This record gives sequence, C-alpha cells and structure tokens, in this order.
Amino acid sequence: MQKIKKAVSLKYPEGAPAPFITASAKGVLAEKILDTARQNDIPVIENTELTDFLSVQEIGTCVPESTWSVLAKIFAFVMQEA
Repeated sequence: MQKIKKAVSLKYPEGAPAPFITASAKGVLAEKILDTARQNDIPVIENTELTDFLSVQEIGTCVPESTWSVLAKIFAFVMQEA
C-alpha cells in the first residue's frame, strides 16, 4: 500500500519568534507544493514524522515549541547548503 504524499511549507521571517506554517496539503496538492518549491530553488527536506505532525496544525500558526530543536537543525542544514 502506497502512503499518501504530504507537504508542509514553513516561513521564518527575521524577527519572528518561530517559523510559521504557510501551507499544508496531501496527495496531488502536496505534489504541486513540492514541484513549485523545486522549480523555484526552495529547499525541500523530507522528514515524514515532522510533516505528519505539522500537517495537522493550523495554517498561519507558529510551529509548536516541541518541534523547535528539529527545525533548528533543518534550518541550519539549509543555510549551510545555500
């Protein structure tokens, strides 16, 4: 059985207390989010557990504090690769 693709996009503006969720989708819409990100050279990081957790959060809200340490590692990796 194939798992349904999920995608969550985040934004972390300078001065914000934490990243916030800008989009969340599954299935075909998740693929469109991923395709759009790749076409615009936006880094895509695959982390199934984090995506599953964040995909049930409300769009426009800051990510929960319990995810900050994982997200800090992801943002550090992305910044290092840039």
